Amino acid sequence: PRTCMKCGQGTAALVIRVGDPFCRGCFREYFVHKFRAMLGKNRVIFPGEKVLLAVSGGPASSAMVRQVQEGLSREAAKRLRFVPSLIYVEEGAVCRQSPEQREQTLAQMETLLRATGFPYHLVHLEEALELPPSILQPGSECSSPSSTAGPSYKEAVDSFIQQQRQDGDGGTSVPGHSAQDRPAGPPGTPRLPDPARSRELLRAFEAAGTATAREELLQMLRTHLIVQTARERGYAKVMTGESLTRVAIKLLTNLSLGRGAFLAVDTGFRDQRHGDVMVVRPMRDYTAKEIAFYNHFFGVPTVILPPLFTKRREKLSIHQLIERFLLGLQEEFPSTISTVYRTGEKLSPEPAKASSESQRCLLCLCGLDIEGGEW
Repeated sequence: PRTCMKCGQGTAALVIRVGDPFCRGCFREYFVHKFRAMLGKNRVIFPGEKVLLAVSGGPASSAMVRQVQEGLSREAAKRLRFVPSLIYVEEGAVCRQSPEQREQTLAQMETLLRATGFPYHLVHLEEALELPPSILQPGSECSSPSSTAGPSYKEAVDSFIQQQRQDGDGGTSVPGHSAQDRPAGPPGTPRLPDPARSRELLRAFEAAGTATAREELLQMLRTHLIVQTARERGYAKVMTGESLTRVAIKLLTNLSLGRGAFLAVDTGFRDQRHGDVMVVRPMRDYTAKEIAFYNHFFGVPTVILPPLFTKRREKLSIHQLIERFLLGLQEEFPSTISTVYRTGEKLSPEPAKASSESQRCLLCLCGLDIEGGEW
């Protein structure tokens, strides 16, 4: 048995990296501190802001929700001051689930979401077929304090504290949610979309010729749905649960797909391509191993969902090939994924900016690389 490297007394329950043994208590403190430090260092989420947490039921997003829950509790040393809500995008149609399986998955997810105590939104992927054309254009910058940098963050904190004192509220959160942010009615079996819409969505995915194209289409539709929900409900920020491992895989995948100029936007902490809605990734400093141990030690519930359907004889997508390649290397060389991740940290988001709408990609909203340099 090894001794915890932090307290020097407890018996190590896990080894995060070679030479980094932690006992359970110190590991929990380490995990919580990393989440708070990531938000505190970047200062993009202001007190009183409505934040939408994208939950897939997987380990990373479930651990993210638990961190927000603990950060809002009265016992937290440095409480979080934003107003969270949850969103889950149901994708059973493209995963070839039967209606019974989709109902069962939805019931499991609704139980998980209700247990958090946060308002939540259930969205079906079929709703992407009815998105307005405005989703393909960046929204106008909002006038929230987060649109500026520097002293405005401190001013927002001071204003929030003063407002709490005036209201006499010593609680853990800021002004409550409106009625539209709260789940309506008792828990029950969610209603699935019209089967005709599901068939139309499946035809769109079957029209994509390769598994790689289908993976990209799924990610794009999912992102558009979440951003549109945030706009309609008045959320300025969206939190997603990409881990360090997932970010490293996405970095090499996008590089293989010719998206090298946009790696900083696709994998960085903040993503401002949508204009009025900022996407942040607070879990990008956690490896998949750290998240798995945290969920196991502290009983974080998850829901296992099937992957995107692919034919048995079909070739793997680039996403799956890169994932197998990196995870295989990680077994022999434990610093592989962290090295790829640190490489992505050095990239600048400047190339993804567009000077006009005609120079912006219609699907991902990043600036097109159309200016040829001199040789």
